[in-house]
Amino acid sequence: MRFDVLTLFPEILSGYLGQSLVKLAIERGLIEVGLHNIRDWANSKHNTVDDRPFGGGPGMVLKVEPVVECVEAVQQAANTPGHLIMLSPQGRKLDQRIVEELAAHQRLLLLCGRYEGFDERVKEILQPDEISIGDYILGGGEVAAMVLIDAIARLVPGVLGDEDSNRQDSFSGEDRLLEFAQYTRPREYRGLSVPEVLLGGNHEEIARWRKQQSDQRTREKRADLWAERQNKPKPETKNGE
Repeated sequence: MRFDVLTLFPEILSGYLGQSLVKLAIERGLIEVGLHNIRDWANSKHNTVDDRPFGGGPGMVLKVEPVVECVEAVQQAANTPGHLIMLSPQGRKLDQRIVEELAAHQRLLLLCGRYEGFDERVKEILQPDEISIGDYILGGGEVAAMVLIDAIARLVPGVLGDEDSNRQDSFSGEDRLLEFAQYTRPREYRGLSVPEVLLGGNHEEIARWRKQQSDQRTREKRADLWAERQNKPKPETKNGE
């Protein structure tokens, strides 16, 4: 899978891409990440990429020409067309279902805004899929791009050492519940012990305990997810089953 990040500050992502799981995935050829500086497509003497908004108001707005021409050039540089995502507070709010949807694409272009955002004609011309990582404002789209890369890369086959990790994560699987409690050594610390059920080796009991933990945590911490699960239609069964 390939990610192309279009930004005014590609160096922001360099440290992230050189660490941990993403670094290993890149080294193993499981994912590719290309960084593209929008300023390289500026057509003015001083490489200007922003200007004052028509009608007045605070801040600066990203100009339409360098953004559109950058996206078009990056699209044409590869054989596989990319699905264009604009990181925007006005977009669809990211959740695991959207992550799974986006992971089905072979290539994603992540367009990062700055300042007061994009000239509206960027959206009108490029028709991007607008994605928001939450109801708050960031200094730019680079952090949101890293969030998307991190969440989607986990779903690329081979990136995780154990593919069951994805299925057990919070918000994953059919029920979309929170993950159960996890423990490791030592068995006891400051008077707190690992639950006995996890030490007995009975896999059916462990699975039942973990399911109960997920249910309880979801009810207590995410009533919205629990209500969604309770309202989910039950699968139909044949007569006598």
